[in-house]
Amino acid sequence: MTQLDMIKKKVNYLYSVSPRIRINVRLNHPRLELKNDEVEIKGVYKNIFTIEEYTTGVPRIHSLQYVDILTGNIEIVEKN
Repeated sequence: MTQLDMIKKKVNYLYSVSPRIRINVRLNHPRLELKNDEVEIKGVYKNIFTIEEYTTGVPRIHSLQYVDILTGNIEIVEKN
């Protein structure tokens, strides 16, 4: 099992158990920066997963790639 497969499995597990997570995201295209913000995983697909965030007061849906977790552009902050 590759690291990417383990990341997909973890995101899928979080989606099925508790889709509300805290996340750090720093992407340039599209411009998106979230720091320890609560988001909800809305869907899990083969190469991407979608989240909904409310930082601007208006719900926004973003598509994120699993590979961005591997490269460090996205960090899922674990709940204690």
